[in-house]
Amino acid sequence: MKFPELPLRPLSVSPSMMCADPFALREVVDVFAAGEVEWLHIDIMDGRYVPNFTLGPDYCRALSRASRIPLDIHLMVEEADRHADLFAEFAGARVSFHPETVRQPVRLIERIRANGQGSAIALDPSMTLESVAHLLPLVDQVVVMTVNPGYAGQKLLPFCLEKIRQCREWFAKEGLATDIEVDGNVSWAHIPAMVMAGANVLVAGTSSLFVNGRVRPADLGRFRAVVDEARKSPVGEQSILAR
Repeated sequence: MKFPELPLRPLSVSPSMMCADPFALREVVDVFAAGEVEWLHIDIMDGRYVPNFTLGPDYCRALSRASRIPLDIHLMVEEADRHADLFAEFAGARVSFHPETVRQPVRLIERIRANGQGSAIALDPSMTLESVAHLLPLVDQVVVMTVNPGYAGQKLLPFCLEKIRQCREWFAKEGLATDIEVDGNVSWAHIPAMVMAGANVLVAGTSSLFVNGRVRPADLGRFRAVVDEARKSPVGEQSILAR
């Protein structure tokens, strides 16, 4: 069985900045600026929703001063509505949150939009698309987690690829120009499957772009080439799950 042909959205690369060596941050950001990377992915972790702590508003300010690349802020936190306004100053950013962490996700989506930012919801592997269907028409992007959130370098959960395909079919059916971001083990081997399933924003981390916290311009070019090739060649479901 092959995935159906679906409308293609512009492809964006969103490197995961938690994977960057802090002592090489200027070098890494310069590579991304020269390579016209579309987003910088920032994981905000509070040690509660996930057992890890990473980054914060000060880090985002430093990146905003160092680069004009917009921020792709992922609130991987409990009570995301208490944290969202800490990032309100980053106009043009896109802010995603896990809807199960707040009582009134619609209100938070509206508040993010009022801050002049793109709104997004992130789906933990345990969350079904049906459980958030009422929110899908309200957001600019859905983030499909393909690993358990919290740490870089985890193995892909293959059943999450089907969720990407379901998202793209749902948006195509509804006529919505909504981005689908994939976050988790976006490796050289898995990029084709993710792209063919329908993802058009790829969070690149240690399984592809980052090696020892640094990025080579050649690897960024390779990343885009792998994506372009995947968009040209249909991939069957069985070969996707076998990767």
